[in-house]
Amino acid sequence: PPEEVEDASEPTKRDRSHLENTLKLNEDKPADDFSGVLQRLRKIYHSSIKPLEQSYRYNELRQHEITDGEITSKPMVLFLGPWSVGKSSMINYLLGLDDTPYQLYTGAEPTTSEFTVIMHGPKLKTIEGIVMAADSARSFSPLEKFGQNFLEKLIGIEVPHKLLERVTFVDTPGIIENRKQQERGYPFNDVCQWFIDRADLIFVVFDPTKLDVGLELEMLFRQLKGRESQIRIILNKADSLATQELMRVYGALFWSLAPLINVTEPPRVYVSSFWPHEYHPDTHKDLFLKEEISLLEDLNQVIENRMENKIAFIRQHAIRVRIHALLVDRYLQTYKDKMTFFSDGELVFRDIVEDPDKFFIFKSILAKTNVSKFDLPNREAYKDFFGINPITGFKLLSQQCSYMGGCYLEKIEKAITRELPDLLGSIGLGKKPNVLSCDITGCGETPKNRYKKP
Repeated sequence: PPEEVEDASEPTKRDRSHLENTLKLNEDKPADDFSGVLQRLRKIYHSSIKPLEQSYRYNELRQHEITDGEITSKPMVLFLGPWSVGKSSMINYLLGLDDTPYQLYTGAEPTTSEFTVIMHGPKLKTIEGIVMAADSARSFSPLEKFGQNFLEKLIGIEVPHKLLERVTFVDTPGIIENRKQQERGYPFNDVCQWFIDRADLIFVVFDPTKLDVGLELEMLFRQLKGRESQIRIILNKADSLATQELMRVYGALFWSLAPLINVTEPPRVYVSSFWPHEYHPDTHKDLFLKEEISLLEDLNQVIENRMENKIAFIRQHAIRVRIHALLVDRYLQTYKDKMTFFSDGELVFRDIVEDPDKFFIFKSILAKTNVSKFDLPNREAYKDFFGINPITGFKLLSQQCSYMGGCYLEKIEKAITRELPDLLGSIGLGKKPNVLSCDITGCGETPKNRYKKP
Protein backbone atom coordinates (compact mmCIF):
# COMPACT_ATOMS: atom_id res chain seq x y z
CA PRO A 1 0.00 0.00 0.00
CA PRO A 2 1.15 3.55 -0.75
CA GLU A 3 1.30 4.68 2.91
CA GLU A 4 4.27 2.43 3.61
CA VAL A 5 6.33 4.12 0.95
CA GLU A 6 5.96 7.48 2.67
CA ASP A 7 7.07 5.99 5.98
CA ALA A 8 10.26 4.59 4.53
CA SER A 9 12.11 7.88 4.98
CA GLU A 10 10.89 8.42 8.56
CA PRO A 11 11.35 5.40 10.89
CA THR A 12 7.96 4.33 12.22
CA LYS A 13 7.18 4.91 15.85
CA ARG A 14 6.14 2.15 18.19
CA ASP A 15 2.80 2.02 19.96
CA ARG A 16 3.10 3.54 23.45
CA SER A 17 -0.01 2.07 25.02
CA HIS A 18 1.93 -0.44 27.16
CA LEU A 19 3.81 2.50 28.73
CA GLU A 20 0.61 4.31 29.60
CA ASN A 21 -1.00 1.17 31.00
CA THR A 22 1.87 -0.22 33.04
CA LEU A 23 2.76 3.13 34.59
CA LYS A 24 -0.95 3.96 35.01
CA LEU A 25 -0.51 7.31 33.29
CA ASN A 26 -4.10 7.54 32.13
CA GLU A 27 -5.76 6.99 35.45
CA ASP A 28 -7.44 10.11 36.64
CA LYS A 29 -7.54 9.04 40.24
CA PRO A 30 -5.08 11.15 42.20
CA ALA A 31 -1.92 9.36 43.24
CA ASP A 32 -2.10 8.24 46.89
CA ASP A 33 -2.01 11.32 49.00
CA PHE A 34 0.57 10.75 51.67
CA SER A 35 0.80 14.32 52.93
CA GLY A 36 -0.57 13.34 56.35
CA VAL A 37 1.93 10.50 56.67
CA LEU A 38 4.76 12.81 55.59
CA GLN A 39 3.76 15.36 58.21
CA ARG A 40 3.91 12.68 60.90
CA LEU A 41 7.22 11.41 59.59
CA ARG A 42 8.70 14.91 59.74
CA LYS A 43 7.35 15.39 63.24
CA ILE A 44 8.90 12.10 64.47
CA TYR A 45 12.20 13.02 62.82
CA HIS A 46 12.35 16.54 64.25
CA SER A 47 11.17 15.71 67.75
CA SER A 48 12.69 12.26 68.39
CA ILE A 49 15.72 11.79 66.13
CA LYS A 50 17.22 15.16 65.30
CA PRO A 51 17.91 16.34 68.89
CA LEU A 52 20.17 13.35 69.50
CA GLU A 53 21.72 13.70 66.06
CA GLN A 54 22.68 17.32 66.75
CA SER A 55 23.71 16.79 70.34
CA TYR A 56 26.24 14.14 69.30
CA ARG A 57 27.16 15.75 65.96
CA TYR A 58 26.25 12.68 63.97
CA ASN A 59 26.57 14.47 60.66
CA GLU A 60 30.31 14.90 61.24
CA LEU A 61 30.65 11.15 61.43
CA ARG A 62 28.48 10.16 58.49
CA GLN A 63 28.09 13.52 56.77
CA HIS A 64 24.44 12.90 56.43
CA GLU A 65 21.86 15.18 57.85
CA ILE A 66 18.36 14.62 56.57
CA THR A 67 16.76 17.77 55.21
CA ASP A 68 13.03 18.31 54.98
CA GLY A 69 13.47 18.27 51.22
CA GLU A 70 14.81 14.75 51.51
CA ILE A 71 11.92 13.58 53.67
CA THR A 72 9.36 14.84 51.18
CA SER A 73 11.26 14.14 47.96
CA LYS A 74 9.97 11.73 45.32
CA PRO A 75 11.71 8.47 44.49
CA MET A 76 14.74 9.06 42.30
CA VAL A 77 15.78 6.98 39.32
CA LEU A 78 19.41 7.34 38.35
CA PHE A 79 20.80 6.50 34.89
CA LEU A 80 24.46 5.48 34.82
CA GLY A 81 26.69 3.94 32.18
CA PRO A 82 29.31 4.65 29.51
CA TRP A 83 28.63 7.45 27.03
CA SER A 84 26.42 6.90 24.03
CA VAL A 85 24.59 3.85 25.36
CA GLY A 86 21.22 5.54 25.10
CA LYS A 87 20.64 6.88 28.63
CA SER A 88 19.21 10.18 27.43
CA SER A 89 17.23 8.50 24.63
CA MET A 90 15.70 6.17 27.19
CA ILE A 91 14.52 9.10 29.32
CA ASN A 92 13.15 10.84 26.22
CA TYR A 93 11.30 7.66 25.34
CA LEU A 94 9.82 7.00 28.79
CA LEU A 95 8.56 10.58 29.00
CA GLY A 96 7.57 10.88 25.34
CA LEU A 97 9.85 13.90 24.89
CA ASP A 98 11.03 12.96 21.38
CA ASP A 99 10.51 15.73 18.84
CA THR A 100 9.52 18.16 21.57
CA PRO A 101 11.66 21.21 22.31
CA TYR A 102 12.70 19.64 25.60
CA GLN A 103 14.01 16.33 24.44
CA LEU A 104 17.39 15.59 25.98
CA TYR A 105 20.12 16.02 23.41
CA THR A 106 21.36 12.68 22.11
CA GLY A 107 24.06 11.65 19.69
CA ALA A 108 26.98 9.37 18.96
CA GLU A 109 29.72 11.48 20.52
CA PRO A 110 29.70 12.13 24.28
CA THR A 111 26.88 14.65 24.59
CA THR A 112 25.68 14.88 28.16
CA SER A 113 28.37 16.60 30.15
CA GLU A 114 25.93 17.67 32.84
CA PHE A 115 24.04 15.95 35.59
CA THR A 116 20.49 16.55 34.40
CA VAL A 117 17.60 16.28 36.85
CA ILE A 118 14.24 15.81 35.15
CA MET A 119 11.42 16.68 37.52
CA HIS A 120 7.80 17.68 37.51
CA GLY A 121 6.71 21.26 36.93
CA PRO A 122 3.63 23.06 35.66
CA LYS A 123 5.31 24.01 32.38
CA LEU A 124 8.47 23.20 30.47
CA LYS A 125 11.41 25.12 31.80
CA THR A 126 15.11 24.80 32.55
CA ILE A 127 16.59 25.59 35.97
CA GLU A 128 20.22 26.40 36.61
CA GLY A 129 22.05 24.19 39.11
CA ILE A 130 22.92 27.22 41.22
CA VAL A 131 19.22 27.95 41.63
CA MET A 132 18.39 24.31 42.41
CA ALA A 133 21.00 24.13 45.16
CA ALA A 134 19.82 27.41 46.69
CA ASP A 135 16.25 26.17 47.09
CA SER A 136 16.12 24.38 50.42
CA ALA A 137 12.67 22.97 49.72
CA ARG A 138 14.20 20.82 47.00
CA SER A 139 16.31 17.89 48.03
CA PHE A 140 19.35 19.16 46.10
CA SER A 141 20.63 21.82 48.47
CA PRO A 142 23.36 19.53 49.91
CA LEU A 143 24.98 19.52 46.44
CA GLU A 144 26.37 22.96 47.18
CA LYS A 145 29.26 21.35 48.99
CA PHE A 146 30.73 20.15 45.66
CA GLY A 147 31.48 23.73 44.68
CA GLN A 148 30.66 26.26 42.04
CA ASN A 149 32.27 24.34 39.17
CA PHE A 150 29.97 21.43 39.80
CA LEU A 151 26.82 23.57 40.06
CA GLU A 152 27.56 24.83 36.57
CA LYS A 153 27.39 21.20 35.45
CA LEU A 154 24.07 20.60 37.15
CA ILE A 155 20.88 21.40 35.33
CA GLY A 156 17.21 20.86 36.08
CA ILE A 157 14.41 20.44 33.59
CA GLU A 158 10.81 20.74 34.67
CA VAL A 159 8.31 18.86 32.52
CA PRO A 160 4.56 18.65 33.02
CA HIS A 161 4.33 14.86 32.85
CA LYS A 162 2.15 12.53 34.88
CA LEU A 163 5.02 10.12 35.62
CA LEU A 164 7.18 12.92 37.04
CA GLU A 165 4.51 13.72 39.62
CA ARG A 166 5.63 10.49 41.25
CA VAL A 167 9.31 10.08 40.37
CA THR A 168 12.38 12.13 39.41
CA PHE A 169 14.92 11.06 36.76
CA VAL A 170 18.62 11.90 36.85
CA ASP A 171 20.75 11.59 33.72
CA THR A 172 24.53 11.48 34.31
CA PRO A 173 27.54 12.16 32.10
CA GLY A 174 28.90 8.97 30.53
CA ILE A 175 31.54 7.30 32.63
CA ILE A 176 34.02 6.32 30.02
CA GLU A 177 35.05 9.74 28.79
CA ASN A 178 35.69 10.85 32.34
CA ARG A 179 39.19 9.53 32.47
CA LYS A 180 40.62 12.77 33.72
CA GLN A 181 38.83 13.89 36.83
CA GLN A 182 41.18 16.79 37.36
CA GLU A 183 40.11 18.39 34.08
CA ARG A 184 36.53 18.47 35.28
CA GLY A 185 37.22 20.82 38.15
CA TYR A 186 34.87 18.98 40.51
CA PRO A 187 34.90 15.59 42.27
CA PHE A 188 32.98 13.52 39.72
CA ASN A 189 33.04 10.31 41.76
CA ASP A 190 31.84 12.01 44.92
CA VAL A 191 28.97 13.57 43.05
CA CYS A 192 28.04 10.17 41.57
CA GLN A 193 28.19 8.72 45.06
CA TRP A 194 25.85 11.39 46.38
CA PHE A 195 23.23 10.47 43.78
CA ILE A 196 23.82 6.72 44.20
CA ASP A 197 23.25 6.98 47.96
CA ARG A 198 19.90 8.64 47.39
CA ALA A 199 18.58 6.75 44.37
CA ASP A 200 15.68 4.36 44.76
CA LEU A 201 16.45 2.67 41.45
CA ILE A 202 19.72 2.69 39.53
CA PHE A 203 19.70 1.81 35.83
CA VAL A 204 23.18 0.87 34.61
CA VAL A 205 22.89 1.01 30.82
CA PHE A 206 25.09 -0.77 28.27
CA ASP A 207 25.32 -0.84 24.50
CA PRO A 208 25.87 -4.41 23.25
CA THR A 209 27.84 -3.25 20.20
CA LYS A 210 30.60 -1.72 22.29
CA LEU A 211 30.89 -3.59 25.51
CA ASP A 212 33.95 -2.19 27.18
CA VAL A 213 34.10 -3.10 30.84
CA GLY A 214 37.20 -1.24 31.86
CA LEU A 215 38.57 0.41 34.96
CA GLU A 216 35.90 3.08 35.02
CA LEU A 217 33.21 0.48 35.43
CA GLU A 218 35.13 -1.23 38.18
CA MET A 219 35.23 2.12 39.93
CA LEU A 220 31.52 2.53 39.41
CA PHE A 221 30.63 -0.87 40.81
CA ARG A 222 32.84 -0.20 43.78
CA GLN A 223 30.68 2.85 44.41
CA LEU A 224 27.53 0.77 44.05
CA LYS A 225 28.56 -1.56 46.88
CA GLY A 226 25.75 -2.12 49.30
CA ARG A 227 23.22 -0.78 46.82
CA GLU A 228 22.89 -4.00 44.84
CA SER A 229 19.18 -4.34 45.42
CA GLN A 230 18.59 -1.00 43.66
CA ILE A 231 20.64 -1.86 40.57
CA ARG A 232 19.05 -2.90 37.28
CA ILE A 233 21.30 -3.62 34.35
CA ILE A 234 20.02 -2.67 30.92
CA LEU A 235 21.36 -4.11 27.71
CA ASN A 236 19.99 -1.41 25.47
CA LYS A 237 19.82 -1.24 21.64
CA ALA A 238 19.29 -5.00 21.71
CA ASP A 239 17.69 -4.99 18.28
CA SER A 240 20.91 -3.77 16.71
CA LEU A 241 22.36 -7.30 16.84
CA ALA A 242 21.32 -10.64 15.41
CA THR A 243 19.90 -12.99 18.04
CA GLN A 244 22.90 -15.30 18.22
CA GLU A 245 25.28 -12.36 18.59
CA LEU A 246 23.04 -10.88 21.31
CA MET A 247 23.20 -14.12 23.29
CA ARG A 248 26.97 -14.00 23.18
CA VAL A 249 27.09 -10.39 24.30
CA TYR A 250 24.68 -11.15 27.13
CA GLY A 251 26.99 -13.92 28.29
CA ALA A 252 30.06 -11.72 27.98
CA LEU A 253 28.41 -8.93 29.97
CA PHE A 254 27.61 -11.29 32.83
CA TRP A 255 31.08 -12.73 32.71
CA SER A 256 32.74 -9.34 33.02
CA LEU A 257 30.36 -8.05 35.69
CA ALA A 258 30.42 -11.16 37.88
CA PRO A 259 33.65 -10.25 39.71
CA LEU A 260 32.42 -6.68 40.17
CA ILE A 261 29.10 -7.54 41.83
CA ASN A 262 29.60 -10.21 44.44
CA VAL A 263 26.17 -10.81 45.84
CA THR A 264 24.41 -14.12 46.04
CA GLU A 265 21.68 -12.99 43.74
CA PRO A 266 22.66 -11.63 40.34
CA PRO A 267 21.15 -8.28 39.43
CA ARG A 268 18.18 -8.21 37.09
CA VAL A 269 19.17 -7.62 33.47
CA TYR A 270 16.72 -6.17 30.96
CA VAL A 271 17.39 -6.76 27.28
CA SER A 272 15.50 -4.42 24.98
CA SER A 273 15.66 -1.25 22.91
CA PHE A 274 14.42 1.71 24.86
CA TRP A 275 13.59 4.26 22.22
CA PRO A 276 10.50 5.13 20.22
CA HIS A 277 11.39 3.55 16.87
CA GLU A 278 10.12 0.22 15.66
CA TYR A 279 12.33 -2.78 16.46
CA HIS A 280 14.53 -3.99 13.63
CA PRO A 281 12.84 -6.63 11.53
CA ASP A 282 13.91 -10.23 12.22
CA THR A 283 14.72 -9.58 15.88
CA HIS A 284 12.93 -10.83 18.96
CA LYS A 285 10.23 -8.17 19.18
CA ASP A 286 8.06 -10.13 21.60
CA LEU A 287 10.92 -10.68 24.00
CA PHE A 288 11.96 -7.02 23.86
CA LEU A 289 8.44 -5.83 24.52
CA LYS A 290 8.02 -8.21 27.46
CA GLU A 291 11.34 -7.10 28.91
CA GLU A 292 10.32 -3.48 28.57
CA ILE A 293 7.04 -4.13 30.38
CA SER A 294 8.93 -5.94 33.17
CA LEU A 295 11.17 -2.92 33.56
CA LEU A 296 8.17 -0.59 33.71
CA GLU A 297 6.59 -2.78 36.38
CA ASP A 298 9.80 -2.61 38.34
CA LEU A 299 9.65 1.18 38.16
CA ASN A 300 6.00 1.13 39.16
CA GLN A 301 6.78 -1.03 42.17
CA VAL A 302 9.29 1.55 43.41
CA ILE A 303 6.68 4.27 43.02
CA GLU A 304 4.06 2.22 44.88
CA ASN A 305 6.45 1.44 47.74
CA ARG A 306 7.88 4.93 47.99
CA MET A 307 6.32 5.72 51.34
CA GLU A 308 7.36 2.44 52.97
CA ASN A 309 10.89 2.97 51.67
CA LYS A 310 10.99 6.48 53.05
CA ILE A 311 9.88 5.40 56.54
CA ALA A 312 12.32 2.47 56.50
CA PHE A 313 15.10 4.88 55.44
CA ILE A 314 14.38 7.27 58.32
CA ARG A 315 14.19 4.36 60.76
CA GLN A 316 17.54 3.01 59.55
CA HIS A 317 18.99 6.48 60.03
CA ALA A 318 17.57 6.63 63.57
CA ILE A 319 19.16 3.26 64.43
CA ARG A 320 22.57 4.59 63.35
CA VAL A 321 22.12 7.83 65.27
CA ARG A 322 21.20 5.86 68.39
CA ILE A 323 24.28 3.63 68.12
CA HIS A 324 26.49 6.68 67.61
CA ALA A 325 25.02 8.32 70.71
CA LEU A 326 25.53 5.16 72.77
CA LEU A 327 29.15 5.00 71.63
CA VAL A 328 29.98 8.64 72.36
CA ASP A 329 28.28 8.25 75.75
CA ARG A 330 30.42 5.18 76.44
CA TYR A 331 33.65 6.96 75.43
CA LEU A 332 32.70 9.84 77.70
CA GLN A 333 31.81 7.55 80.61
CA THR A 334 35.13 5.70 80.25
CA TYR A 335 36.97 9.04 80.16
CA LYS A 336 35.23 10.26 83.31
CA ASP A 337 36.00 6.99 85.13
CA LYS A 338 39.67 7.17 84.18
CA MET A 339 40.20 10.80 85.09
CA THR A 340 41.71 11.60 88.45
CA PHE A 341 42.55 14.96 89.92
CA PHE A 342 46.15 14.65 88.72
CA SER A 343 45.77 13.13 85.28
CA ASP A 344 46.24 14.91 81.98
CA GLY A 345 42.87 14.75 80.24
CA GLU A 346 44.31 14.70 76.77
CA LEU A 347 46.62 11.77 77.44
CA VAL A 348 43.90 9.81 79.17
CA PHE A 349 41.57 10.32 76.24
CA ARG A 350 44.21 9.57 73.63
CA ASP A 351 44.70 6.21 75.30
CA ILE A 352 40.97 5.45 75.01
CA VAL A 353 40.68 6.56 71.37
CA GLU A 354 43.79 4.65 70.32
CA ASP A 355 42.56 1.38 71.77
CA PRO A 356 38.85 1.39 72.52
CA ASP A 357 38.88 -2.42 72.79
CA LYS A 358 41.05 -2.24 75.87
CA PHE A 359 38.09 -0.50 77.51
CA PHE A 360 35.42 -2.72 75.91
CA ILE A 361 33.75 0.32 74.39
CA PHE A 362 32.36 -1.42 71.32
CA LYS A 363 31.71 -4.68 73.17
CA SER A 364 29.66 -2.95 75.82
CA ILE A 365 27.39 -1.46 73.15
CA LEU A 366 26.83 -4.90 71.62
CA ALA A 367 25.82 -6.17 75.04
CA LYS A 368 22.95 -3.69 74.95
CA THR A 369 19.70 -4.87 73.48
CA ASN A 370 19.04 -4.90 69.75
CA VAL A 371 22.35 -3.59 68.40
CA SER A 372 23.73 -5.62 65.52
CA LYS A 373 27.49 -5.85 65.19
CA PHE A 374 27.02 -5.12 61.48
CA ASP A 375 25.64 -1.70 62.31
CA LEU A 376 28.62 -0.63 64.40
CA PRO A 377 30.65 2.14 62.80
CA ASN A 378 34.34 1.73 62.17
CA ARG A 379 36.65 2.39 65.15
CA GLU A 380 39.01 4.46 63.02
CA ALA A 381 36.16 6.82 62.22
CA TYR A 382 36.01 7.76 65.89
CA LYS A 383 39.65 8.76 65.99
CA ASP A 384 38.88 11.33 63.29
CA PHE A 385 35.59 12.25 64.89
CA PHE A 386 37.12 13.03 68.29
CA GLY A 387 40.03 14.74 66.57
CA ILE A 388 37.58 17.44 65.50
CA ASN A 389 35.11 17.21 68.38
CA PRO A 390 36.83 17.13 71.77
CA ILE A 391 35.23 14.66 74.19
CA THR A 392 34.66 17.43 76.73
CA GLY A 393 32.15 19.03 74.35
CA PHE A 394 29.61 16.23 74.91
CA LYS A 395 27.16 15.41 77.67
CA LEU A 396 26.31 11.96 78.98
CA LEU A 397 23.05 10.47 77.74
CA SER A 398 21.75 10.33 81.30
CA GLN A 399 22.03 14.12 81.44
CA GLN A 400 20.08 14.71 78.24
CA CYS A 401 16.64 14.68 79.76
CA SER A 402 14.23 17.44 80.54
CA TYR A 403 11.22 17.56 82.76
CA MET A 404 8.90 18.40 79.86
CA GLY A 405 10.61 16.80 76.90
CA GLY A 406 11.64 13.46 78.41
CA CYS A 407 14.98 11.80 77.63
CA TYR A 408 16.56 11.92 74.18
CA LEU A 409 17.52 8.27 74.25
CA GLU A 410 14.06 7.09 75.27
CA LYS A 411 12.48 9.21 72.55
CA ILE A 412 14.63 7.82 69.76
CA GLU A 413 14.08 4.26 71.03
CA LYS A 414 10.35 4.83 71.05
CA ALA A 415 10.54 6.15 67.47
CA ILE A 416 12.51 3.09 66.34
CA THR A 417 10.45 0.45 68.10
CA ARG A 418 6.96 1.95 68.06
CA GLU A 419 6.25 5.19 66.21
CA LEU A 420 7.89 4.43 62.86
CA PRO A 421 6.62 0.82 62.69
CA ASP A 422 3.12 2.11 63.54
CA LEU A 423 3.37 4.70 60.79
CA LEU A 424 4.42 1.95 58.39
CA GLY A 425 1.46 -0.15 59.47
CA SER A 426 -0.95 2.73 58.95
CA ILE A 427 -0.11 2.90 55.23
CA GLY A 428 -0.55 -0.81 54.73
CA LEU A 429 -4.13 -0.68 55.98
CA GLY A 430 -5.50 1.53 53.26
CA LYS A 431 -3.91 -0.45 50.45
CA LYS A 432 -5.28 -3.48 48.74
CA PRO A 433 -2.58 -6.12 48.48
CA ASN A 434 -0.89 -5.78 45.15
CA VAL A 435 -1.84 -8.82 43.12
CA LEU A 436 0.29 -9.10 40.03
CA SER A 437 -1.34 -11.49 37.62
CA CYS A 438 0.68 -14.02 35.70
CA ASP A 439 -0.68 -13.08 32.33
CA ILE A 440 1.13 -9.74 32.30
CA THR A 441 4.72 -10.74 32.75
CA GLY A 442 4.62 -14.51 32.82
CA CYS A 443 5.09 -15.98 36.27
CA GLY A 444 8.38 -15.89 38.02
CA GLU A 445 9.02 -12.45 36.55
CA THR A 446 7.12 -10.40 39.09
CA PRO A 447 9.50 -8.27 41.09
CA LYS A 448 9.39 -9.56 44.64
CA ASN A 449 9.65 -7.14 47.44
CA ARG A 450 13.25 -8.07 47.99
CA TYR A 451 13.83 -4.88 46.01
CA LYS A 452 12.59 -2.80 48.88
CA LYS A 453 15.30 -1.00 50.68
CA PRO A 454 16.35 -3.01 53.73
